[in-house]
Amino acid sequence: MKAAGRSVRTRLRDRIAASDPGLLRLTAGLRTVGAIALALGVLAAFGADVTHLVAGAMAAMVATFAIREKELGAQAVTLALGLPVALASVSVSSLLSSRVVVGDAFFVVLIFFAVFVRRFGDRGTALGLIGFQVYFVSLFVGADVSVLPGVLAAIAVAFACSAVVRFAVVPATPAGVLQRLRQAFRARLAQLIATQIELLDAGPDGIERTLEHLRDGTARLHETALMIQSRLEDGTPDASTARLVQRRIADAEIAAERLGLLLLTARSAERADTLTLHLPGAPAPSVGSSPAPGEATEILRRDLGALRTLVLRPPAEARGTALSHLRNRLLGYRDEDNLPEAIPAVQDVFRGIGEAARAVMGLRIALDGPQDESDDTPATTRSREELDAEDAAIDAGEEEAEKDEPTGLRRPTTRAAVQVSVGSSLAIVGGEFLSAQRWYWAVLACWIVFLNTASTGEILVKGYRRVLGTLFGVVAGIVLAGLVGGHTWIAFGLVLLLIFAMFYTAPLSYTLMSFFVTAMLGLLYTLLHTYSLSVLLLRIEETALGAACGIVAAALVLPIRTDRRTNELLGTVLERLTDVTEGAVDQLSGGPAADLLDKARELDQALGDLRAATSPLTHPITPLRARRNTAQYVVALLETCAYHARSLAATAELLPTHPSIAADPRLRGAVRRTVRNIEAIAARVADEDAETGVETGPSIASLLQFEAGGVPRYGRITGRVLRHLERLDEAVVGLARPLGVDVATPKR
Repeated sequence: MKAAGRSVRTRLRDRIAASDPGLLRLTAGLRTVGAIALALGVLAAFGADVTHLVAGAMAAMVATFAIREKELGAQAVTLALGLPVALASVSVSSLLSSRVVVGDAFFVVLIFFAVFVRRFGDRGTALGLIGFQVYFVSLFVGADVSVLPGVLAAIAVAFACSAVVRFAVVPATPAGVLQRLRQAFRARLAQLIATQIELLDAGPDGIERTLEHLRDGTARLHETALMIQSRLEDGTPDASTARLVQRRIADAEIAAERLGLLLLTARSAERADTLTLHLPGAPAPSVGSSPAPGEATEILRRDLGALRTLVLRPPAEARGTALSHLRNRLLGYRDEDNLPEAIPAVQDVFRGIGEAARAVMGLRIALDGPQDESDDTPATTRSREELDAEDAAIDAGEEEAEKDEPTGLRRPTTRAAVQVSVGSSLAIVGGEFLSAQRWYWAVLACWIVFLNTASTGEILVKGYRRVLGTLFGVVAGIVLAGLVGGHTWIAFGLVLLLIFAMFYTAPLSYTLMSFFVTAMLGLLYTLLHTYSLSVLLLRIEETALGAACGIVAAALVLPIRTDRRTNELLGTVLERLTDVTEGAVDQLSGGPAADLLDKARELDQALGDLRAATSPLTHPITPLRARRNTAQYVVALLETCAYHARSLAATAELLPTHPSIAADPRLRGAVRRTVRNIEAIAARVADEDAETGVETGPSIASLLQFEAGGVPRYGRITGRVLRHLERLDEAVVGLARPLGVDVATPKR
């Protein structure tokens, strides 16, 4: 019974970990709600009135969500610096409350510097956000000189409560966050394997839905891998450990994605296109009734389930002969004589399971320490020796090259500061015409649509989502305000629930976040006895006005067009793709070792930036369907290229330690065409008038045969390397057409 209960708890924990990697959203919600609740309790104990309670609650929320640094010491310093900034901001707002013109002018200046100081990193961003938001809080509660002492005290209490909750009640150390992210990676890896089992059994009617789940699972696993990579430096004791974890995470991700491709190939009885895993809505391959009739199918289903068990089993339960037997059997598939009898495509799946089991074992060693070796078979011992040799070869002595930063108005923070200042000025003027008392809602909407956006298209989409969320939130606010009536503490309780929902859903949906914010504000107006239907309708008008002012400012003042930004980011992705491809092929050809994993991570980060920048082009409301389809196709092709480049980089780093892989100098010449094609596409992206084109020709395998005198000679490199090179070459050529680059086939 106890074991069953533990199993239920384990499954629940894994499900939560997979849905909220690192529990980052849960932590943010609990911290914010905890800080607000504690501040309300302290202020109520001292007899504070409703105005001061609302001011304290909002200040506690700001003090909690504004600070984003990872180290606890840095968070404490920023919080300590934020208090005087908050006190100064509310003091100036109260002193200028009777001087409308001067107060508005100061607000615009404050907005400019609040954005301008983002250039100083997380601390500058936090202090600027605190200064702006606390000024807004002062306007919201109508603070003037008469109530200033009480408001200052409420803010000081709010910051103190935020510190207590952050450092004592809901602490989150970098090592703890990284540990939870590792658990999330395991959970999502297990979910992806479960989807692959569904793919094994999917019929013609269910293949489309299963393939969509496979795409989502692959993307979610990659997302978690990137989150882990971003926190390795702060969450691990030394650089060597960080590189080891990074390597094992990359191995597991590549092995899982490759296993999905092998299953697709086995199901469709034809070569699976890697693009199928990355392009939303791509047609599913035609499938038969079973990839391997008879006993082989049952063995395949059993072994995929065993692989999932290896991934999920906690370290404390990972000992014993049963689990060792599973691990040994799966690792045995790396030896040709242990493969079940089946068609070649299905045998490739078994080999893929063996490679995935090796990656899982390496991941366990890196995350959980040494494992029990008493029941190892020769195949398992060989895998351990390979992993140990790889671990010993890891070198963390790379230094980062300094990057050139833009200056003046080309600097993103300076440009954004000018844009948001102009937009806020327009919002103040327009907002005053709508309401002399609540014009600040327009300024808040203008400010928010500029957060975490970098192009006019992104601002347009964010403004639309905020207006939509506000519209539905007003309806919810009307309902909640009617239900609560004059019950102050019931209203505060609902405010806490809405704030938690706001922070928990913020990374998932900006529309949902805006909905919860507006519903919460309806309750706050009720508490301040200023609630009315006209007030909530005014909020819709002010929000729409502020969003429109932000869009106008972004479009007319130092604009960054969506096309320009996506082209810049596309050029960066192509540059990073060239770096990874050349570095991997050079090492596979016998060149010196390079830091390929860091180059691959830079490629992934650049691709993530491009994916975010193209969201306005791929948004469902866009009227330009052809551009939407083109953008989705290009991003999917780039993700395919990145997958093959990552796989080449991972294989290249095995050279010093893997007995079945050796350098082959012929690769350097065979891949030149692919690199030239990437450079040609990059040149066209940078300059539409550039006269460039890509070349097609014989496959890389045939080029290697030709260089060897026409005799196939693949003993020194694996067939897997050839497959990745050929598919990378095909994907690069595929990029040329949607980007308007000429494709030429040279005469032989």
